[in-house]
Amino acid sequence: MRVLIDTNVLLRSIEPGHAQHVEAARALTALRHLGHELVIVPQILYEFWSVATRPIENNGLGMSVSEAEAELNTMRALFRFLRDERAIYVQWEALVVRHEVKGKKAHDTRLVAAMLRHGVANLLTFNVPDFARYGAVNAVRPADIASGTIAF
Repeated sequence: MRVLIDTNVLLRSIEPGHAQHVEAARALTALRHLGHELVIVPQILYEFWSVATRPIENNGLGMSVSEAEAELNTMRALFRFLRDERAIYVQWEALVVRHEVKGKKAHDTRLVAAMLRHGVANLLTFNVPDFARYGAVNAVRPADIASGTIAF
């Protein structure tokens, strides 16, 4: 089964000092061990770059461009990369109107549109409530996967 990995999970998985690092790493390992196909879309990498290259004092990771580029290359090797398609926009627009999405939540809606376009029903994220309005998405926290509480 395909599982989209949210940016926040990827960030925590490469940040050993973060309180959620172990949780994120264990969830990714468990999903791989169970044979799930872990996928990412371009937006995940855009968001990752933004946080990875942002200064630490501004809630970023403070990576150099070459360090962030190396991480992107690693992610594209570890996860199946699903490309953007024109049809994602049409899906996104329908979702933001139907669910009356405003502000920054439109970014999450774009992930949902990409998931629908690529036939991905499952999302691994630390922000499960942000996706509750979309019935077609099964959003699960890394802790629930790592502990075996929830399985796809």
